[in-house]
Amino acid sequence: MNDQGSAQSLVAVTTRSNGSKADQDPAERLPPAANVHCRYAAEWAATQLRSTLTADSSELAALHNLAGA
Repeated sequence: MNDQGSAQSLVAVTTRSNGSKADQDPAERLPPAANVHCRYAAEWAATQLRSTLTADSSELAALHNLAGA
């Protein structure tokens, strides 16, 4: 998804990092740096909400795990 509706969606990353994520959700891949996992989850959820997209059970489980971390 090309979400340009929010500045938070535009995070500078390396080409390798961007290519490795592809279209994976938080249940399938998280950023390599653990200190940004909460930010990533919050921004991912905000993008889903802005786009009125849903999350499947594995995505929700991953988000709940991140919220409890």
